[in-house]
Amino acid sequence: MNSTAGTAMAAAKNGDGPVAAFTRFVVFGGGTGLAASGVLLLLSRHMSLALANAIVSVVSTVVANELHSRLTFRSGERGWRMHAKSSGTVVVGYIFTTAAMMSLHALVAAPSVITEQAVYLSASALAGIGRFAVLRVYVFAKRAKAPNARPAGKPAVAPALDRAAVAVAA
Repeated sequence: MNSTAGTAMAAAKNGDGPVAAFTRFVVFGGGTGLAASGVLLLLSRHMSLALANAIVSVVSTVVANELHSRLTFRSGERGWRMHAKSSGTVVVGYIFTTAAMMSLHALVAAPSVITEQAVYLSASALAGIGRFAVLRVYVFAKRAKAPNARPAGKPAVAPALDRAAVAVAA
């Protein structure tokens, strides 16, 4: 068995493989998305759909990013840097869901709540698949450390054998 296959098998056993991560992504992202769709319905009754979706997109993405960082991808990435790295997914998701909802309202004068929910959640799910890929590959990717890497700011220390050789030579 090659090392790549061994690493993939170990990741799958630990629950860190792509299928396990995607399952967690659907549970946490889907739960956040369901809550967001309800809030969107409430807010859109009091303000424009575009503004309501902007507010919901930003707030739900911040919540989802924290869940994905800690639970979905089990990453050490935290704080505003992580949110900044994933900000492009907010923009794409916002454009996609807003376009879907605006298209629905352009085609149907008074869509039912069920129809609005179906369109919003379908658009969110499609955007979510792309979001998963970006978060897994770019934002929360587990980067391998170089075998001889040392923490920044730490001086290189000669191996003990080299010190002994220097002492004998002296």
